[in-house]
Amino acid sequence: MTHYDPDNALGLMLGGGGARGAYQAGVLRGIARRFPELSFPILSGISAGAVNTIHLATHAGPLTAAAADLAALWLSLSPERVYDVRATPLLKNAFGWGARLMSGGRTGKHREPMRGMVNTEPLRQFLNGVLDRAPDGTLPGIERNLERGVLKAVALSATSYTTGQSVTWVEGRDIELWQRPQRRTEAAKLTVEHVMASSALPMLFSAVQVGAEWYGDGGVRLTAPLSPALHLGASRILTISTKYPRTRAEADTPLTAGYPPPAQVLSVLYNAIFLDLIDEDILRMKKVNQLLKQIPPEHRAKMRDVDILVLRPSRDLGKLAAEFEPRLPRFFRYLTRGLGTKQTASPDILSLVLFQADYLKRLIDIGEADAEAHGDAIAAFLSRPAADTLEKR
Repeated sequence: MTHYDPDNALGLMLGGGGARGAYQAGVLRGIARRFPELSFPILSGISAGAVNTIHLATHAGPLTAAAADLAALWLSLSPERVYDVRATPLLKNAFGWGARLMSGGRTGKHREPMRGMVNTEPLRQFLNGVLDRAPDGTLPGIERNLERGVLKAVALSATSYTTGQSVTWVEGRDIELWQRPQRRTEAAKLTVEHVMASSALPMLFSAVQVGAEWYGDGGVRLTAPLSPALHLGASRILTISTKYPRTRAEADTPLTAGYPPPAQVLSVLYNAIFLDLIDEDILRMKKVNQLLKQIPPEHRAKMRDVDILVLRPSRDLGKLAAEFEPRLPRFFRYLTRGLGTKQTASPDILSLVLFQADYLKRLIDIGEADAEAHGDAIAAFLSRPAADTLEKR
């Protein structure tokens, strides 16, 4: 396992996608098989990527063991371990939302506030059980890896519903915090609550309180998803997207006929939040890199050329979800079908909450195969000399 080298710092950025995070675990397992000594001293995670990030940051073993354990973690999940799938709570929430809309704001002084459509307490209990925690809730594995020198920093991002800001919590060594419009950074001893906050899908999962503020999914407001890794000193960044790169013909093919059902509208909305922003940030970085190549090093000021490699799924994970939808818990399936998931050819919203073991295994297998297929490109990326010195955005 390599130690942190400030002149050649490798960052791993893992974005969101709900259940699609299993694909990232598969890619990491494939990478670990070919590059067993590889390590990522700078880790940055958002939403489902926060779960994978915190696992890597706390694991004591080499990448091969960490990736294998991460895949096993995903394979042990089920809808029941992520959210309450019982009919009564789901029905209560559904009627509660309807009643709140019809109340005209007359909610009563002591009425319980409306939270997410599903209760994610099972996920909190699951993560508390699989992660090594200290009595105060902190994760000592991070501190151990910092002391060993194999980790420089780990960052998790969430959206503060209280202030409307994007907040990045950072635990690491010799960290300089940064502030940007509507973005702030806080030094923190990371806990399961930070992971839960970063991965709280808007409206679907309940917001999570950390300190005095309430937080939701980190992808909602973070307009520059690569920025935490850049600020923490990464000279190259590997990112694993869960967005399938559709061809022009595929992109132009209608996914639904007639007026779009809510499931289709939500799919477009969630894709814009969790997947499109990363692609836009990658495009901006590549354009800046191209411009920097035309400027002599002595005139680049604080800007630096940052190498980036993006790995993407070879299958459309949204369309794939439709094959596994019949295995969802009955009443949950009934509710999702009410949103029109059967009326669209690509129920992307469904892929976010489809924590079925068979679907997750398929995603891991696809991810592992994709990593092996791109093994030479990964090797070339890892072997390239570090670029000389992007503006900290």
